[in-house]
Amino acid sequence: MSNEELAYDFSPIIKVYKDGRVERLKGTDVVPPSTDPKTGVQSKDFVISQEPAVSARLYIPKSTTATTTTSAPQTKLPLLIYFHGGGFCIGSSSSPTYHSYLNALVSEANVVAVSVDYRLAPEHPLPAAYDDSWAALKWVASHSDGNGSEDWLNRFADFHRVFFAGDSAGANITHNMAVKLGCEGLVGVKLIGIVLVHPYFWGTEPVGAELTTPAAAREYMAGIWSFACTSTSGSDDPLLNPGKDPKLKQLGCVKVLVFVAEKDVLKDRGWHYSETLKRSGWNGDVEVIEAEGEGHVFHCINPTCDNAVAMEKKIVAFLN
Repeated sequence: MSNEELAYDFSPIIKVYKDGRVERLKGTDVVPPSTDPKTGVQSKDFVISQEPAVSARLYIPKSTTATTTTSAPQTKLPLLIYFHGGGFCIGSSSSPTYHSYLNALVSEANVVAVSVDYRLAPEHPLPAAYDDSWAALKWVASHSDGNGSEDWLNRFADFHRVFFAGDSAGANITHNMAVKLGCEGLVGVKLIGIVLVHPYFWGTEPVGAELTTPAAAREYMAGIWSFACTSTSGSDDPLLNPGKDPKLKQLGCVKVLVFVAEKDVLKDRGWHYSETLKRSGWNGDVEVIEAEGEGHVFHCINPTCDNAVAMEKKIVAFLN
């Protein structure tokens, strides 16, 4: 066996060789936390858990800096918890893409944000990412009485105005965390809404225009899930197909904003999610916005394009 023989090829995301080597084809670049020169947003990293290794990057907008050096009371700001995308197997909270995205969003929306760094497959198959994300949420919630270990959260975050957001696999995590919160509760946290950008949902039965989706694209979407979640029952796993989840109606927020992109193979899943949610008995408002002519996570690839700017404006309004 040559050491170049592939066991899995999910280009352009990841390759795994038969000798066990994992090659991440993107999403490995990192940038440190900073004070962003353009927006004045400050960020810092903190460790939530050593074992398993869970961390996050915390962001505060420039509006807080007047009081960061004094003990003066501060108007509390909405709190956004962000889960990055990458098929559960690439990316991090230190990624330049997500770092610049959150600098801009925190500045525009005037919110506090926590970007969660969860363990990745295949070294850490699902449910590791879900477990880590829930651990991060519990850690964040430990600040709701103002006595947590992280001063920025104690002083600046309004735990009665909490939002979750994510893109692609991160949108899947966002949804599943909101369902878990609705079922189990999270002391001190009031989740108002969730933002799902190009959510990674799937299922064995095609929906919408998926009947015309090329077989290779359908196999890729199903394959990434089986690769990341080795214990799964398949594409109708409730974690991947919310329509199969009896707990869907317990989604723990009152409003949902879904973004889809016209040329994204996942587009119909976003629309289907909205319809399924409305039929589930969940009592809330869901809105879907479709970007014409765009592909999957186009806003990360070209953050200054008109559709990306429009998306940011819509999210800013949703958070406020």
